[in-house]
Amino acid sequence: MAQKLSNLLATALTVATGVVGHGHVNNIIVNGVYYQGYDPTSFPYMPNPPIVIGWTAADLDNGFVAPDAYQGPDIVCHKNATNAKGHASVKAGDTILLQWLPLPWPHPGPIVDYLANCNGDCETVDKTTLEFFKIDGVGLISGADPGNWAQNVLVTNNNTWVVQIPKDLQTGNYVLRHELIALHSSGQPDGAQNYPQCFNLAVTGTGSLQPTGVLATDLYHESDPGILVNIYTSSLAYTMPGPSLVAGLPSSVAQGNSAATATSSATIPGGGGSSSSRASSASATKTSSGATSRPTSSSIRTTSAPAGGPTQTLYGQCGGSGYSGPTICASPAVCTTLNPYYAQCVSR
Repeated sequence: MAQKLSNLLATALTVATGVVGHGHVNNIIVNGVYYQGYDPTSFPYMPNPPIVIGWTAADLDNGFVAPDAYQGPDIVCHKNATNAKGHASVKAGDTILLQWLPLPWPHPGPIVDYLANCNGDCETVDKTTLEFFKIDGVGLISGADPGNWAQNVLVTNNNTWVVQIPKDLQTGNYVLRHELIALHSSGQPDGAQNYPQCFNLAVTGTGSLQPTGVLATDLYHESDPGILVNIYTSSLAYTMPGPSLVAGLPSSVAQGNSAATATSSATIPGGGGSSSSRASSASATKTSSGATSRPTSSSIRTTSAPAGGPTQTLYGQCGGSGYSGPTICASPAVCTTLNPYYAQCVSR
């Protein structure tokens, strides 16, 4: 049985070999219209980056927010996030497709979506005052060890996820908080990886639904059973993290990929934006970047690369059960053991 378990674990992690795990939402599509999101890997280097609907974040490595930051401002919309300067207009009941890059996303874990009413312009709201209510949430779908997760569905659909704005939602300006939580290292404290992404939406409709929300700093705690959890077990009963889903809403709408037929710029409060054009394709590809970990002194193995020998790139896999690739990290990275089944090249 132990050997079988080891083999299954190795198989589950094979997808991560040579593949990186960081990412961001590159764009959203609403009713066939493409809206650009914030790209943390390129926009910071532009003298005049475009005004978009996605909140800025200081995660140049497409990184994550760790559980030890759950009670700080980074959990709201990612590291040092600041308000997007524009928004997209949507109707209550619309579905929104979110496109993650780079491809593919290799980690298991849940996907959750929240909304928060800005009670004014989302472009100027204080993020620490936003109160989020959950509008969808999918975790472990079937199987175990590690099983079929929401993030497997995302990969199947070209790294996209579809969320629906509640049909009866009250008209207003909202922040959509979309989040992947990677659990490949969640069996150890501070091992889960949160990837929150925020977007400004101006929602119109005739409904009156205005659910009660909670501050982002109250969404999760380090010891929550859906955060600190060993997913490499054959008898996992997974508990979704965060507050309860708004009553009457489905945990998810039908998932599937779709192409944009037009593009639109962000609408700026007081005028500007909303120009659109026909788009021949909404697809994009980028080179991958990897998933980091928070190393401890006991988990770091410092090694020197032999001249001419194979090395692993920053954030690539460098060890673990069943792994047979390079075990030496390209300088200045070091190989860090996350658990018995996975080790990764991270910055010193």
